[in-house]
Amino acid sequence: MEYTIDLKGFTPVPLHSLGNGFSGTGPGGERLSFNSFFMERNGAPFFPVSGELHYSRMDPERWERELVKMRMGGVNVVSTYVFWNHVEEEEGVFDFSGRRDLRRFVKLCARHGLYVILRIGPFAHGEARNGGLPDWLYGKPFEVRTTQAGFMDCVQRLYSHIAEQVKDLFFENGGPVIGLQLDNEYMHAGAVWEMTTGVSNEWVFAGNEGEDYLLKLRELALSCGMKPVFFTATAWGGAAYSEKVLPLWGGYAYRPWLFYRGRGEHPATEEYLYEDYHHNGRTYLDDFAPAYSPEDRPYACCEMGGGMMCSYYYRFVFPLESVDALANIKLGSGCNFLGYYMFHGGTNPLGRHGGYLNEAQVTKRSYDYQAALGEFGQVRASYSRLKALHFFTRFFGQRLASMETVLPEGAGEMQPGNLDALRFCVRTDGKSGFLFINNFQDHRTMPERVHEKVTVKTEDAAYPFDISLASGENAILPFHFDMDGILLEQAAAQAVLREEIRGRVTYVFLVPEGMDGTFLFEDGAACTGDRPRFTVKKGEREVDVLVLKRQEAEEMFVLRDGSLVFTDAALLEDEKGNLRLESTKARNTLRCYPPERLEGMAERLNDEGPFGVYLACTEEKTVPVQVEAAAPFRWKLKVEEDALEGLWDARLQIRYMGDTGALFLRGEMISDNFSNGDVWEVGLREHRGDLHQDMVLKIAPLREGSEVFVDSPMAARSEKVRNTRAELYGVSAVCVYDIKLGK
Repeated sequence: MEYTIDLKGFTPVPLHSLGNGFSGTGPGGERLSFNSFFMERNGAPFFPVSGELHYSRMDPERWERELVKMRMGGVNVVSTYVFWNHVEEEEGVFDFSGRRDLRRFVKLCARHGLYVILRIGPFAHGEARNGGLPDWLYGKPFEVRTTQAGFMDCVQRLYSHIAEQVKDLFFENGGPVIGLQLDNEYMHAGAVWEMTTGVSNEWVFAGNEGEDYLLKLRELALSCGMKPVFFTATAWGGAAYSEKVLPLWGGYAYRPWLFYRGRGEHPATEEYLYEDYHHNGRTYLDDFAPAYSPEDRPYACCEMGGGMMCSYYYRFVFPLESVDALANIKLGSGCNFLGYYMFHGGTNPLGRHGGYLNEAQVTKRSYDYQAALGEFGQVRASYSRLKALHFFTRFFGQRLASMETVLPEGAGEMQPGNLDALRFCVRTDGKSGFLFINNFQDHRTMPERVHEKVTVKTEDAAYPFDISLASGENAILPFHFDMDGILLEQAAAQAVLREEIRGRVTYVFLVPEGMDGTFLFEDGAACTGDRPRFTVKKGEREVDVLVLKRQEAEEMFVLRDGSLVFTDAALLEDEKGNLRLESTKARNTLRCYPPERLEGMAERLNDEGPFGVYLACTEEKTVPVQVEAAAPFRWKLKVEEDALEGLWDARLQIRYMGDTGALFLRGEMISDNFSNGDVWEVGLREHRGDLHQDMVLKIAPLREGSEVFVDSPMAARSEKVRNTRAELYGVSAVCVYDIKLGK
């Protein structure tokens, strides 16, 4: 197939400042602000990458390590809910201790250079009980999510306590808090009121007061001393809007809520088709229907599907390559502010009296969300794939931010079921830019692309791309790309970063699966050397180019000094530059560039081309798990406490067939799972000191031919089941090593 996208006559949309309500200055003079297309830092484009991590859904001893992992993965903003029912479960009794210690969490974000957006409610949703609203609100003579005085009084008390926790931690004070989200999906969505779940199924009020409600919350937050750079509100689904808040968007292709009332077949969604979200007068396949002119506000996201939980009636293994494909789509469609929900999974806390604080259709404790970083810090393929894309926004975001979306002819009519047509668009300034290509579609399998032609035409030149791309893959290809004064006309490779390494300017590219990685430089530029590293020269100018395969790019981490380390483990660099590995292997091979970067920090094995190869290892350990049948569908599990000595963690891996699983310790459910054919993992770190006791595993079986009989003259019901099926295939433990590099 042959396609053309014509940029002749391209005219950029004029930009304008969003004003003082969207700007702030730190004590050192650093300034953050917004114009109508992108965020700015000290007057230059700044590209935020926000990842959601709910601090109260994680053991606080894990916080710092997981925040470092997020930073190493290219996240520069942490978004977190302050769930009302987590901090004021009983009226007037506030708890900001332990896993609810908001101040400690925010200060850790600051330590590692991460900005923070607090989602302060009052309504959150987030699969929390009542959407995060405490039960006691329903005994009051007012409706929730209204400007009624009684409700506003309760919200003001909540905001006052939050403000006390984060006082002097806002950007203007030199702290990391830059944004506050007001409520969530106001006038678009509520949540099941859990006190009636299974009976009348009443819903939390979604609101009806529009902008007045948002402005009242904004006023309350300011009066309590919370002064962020900007306020935000979710904008999809006809949610309330105000010019005084930044509208944020998202997108989920895997939607368990479609099946909250029963099972069904999930349709292919429009999430993997390119749109133009920043020009007026466009039509859209999705629900993008802003209450403002698209050219007046940046297209920014807070809830791109970084994973998805299973609900009882919709269980699936989340395709991890869908996350960077979605990010590619959003970037190509004009997004200048990436935001993932969730980027890191977690575990719901128990209530003060042992109750569960979750929503009924999801698991009671686990909120793993199949996220890029799992409930217990598991590094997933989505994390690894996203890194290269996040590095692209870090190093080339200043170029990309001002570039606008141009769609090919007919893009607005493409349907998600069309698997034959190539999906592509361009972001451009009229002369240079990036060709975005996506070959992933949720709930369908895209064909491999082989030698399809896309010609990008500008006023001055034509750029003919020969596109080959594996099924499920995506790419961002540069054209008329300035490399420190040397012009890369076009490439079948994706720009990842630019660094000065050993005093030499180095560009790193990845070759997406299926592509040949060809480079075409301007006349007069000469290339010397062979891949993976070659040098380009023109006159007095000279740059090095490092070309990586997709897998190599997935293993790459960028250190503070600009050097590169490649490992399939999690590499952690603290604020002082100290390095350590978190790995499920005792022996780890690392590569680095420049080759001497890890000299003296690990055992040097040899060199492979431009890379140094090193070995980082520790004593190998095992954590045996004893399994004993105790009763039908129940087993006792025993882990020796001493076996965890010297490990960062150990994760139980439970393989089973059944309906649901629940794991108990001390008589308390510590984890649960909806069986979907994947391995169920449970971290043991937070249970050290209690592992001398047996854990009890209960599997609820699949039931066939179930009938409930209610015809007894007595007050009784009974269930008769024709057949039950459940099987425990095995339980093991994987060691999680903490390996320090260097002395």
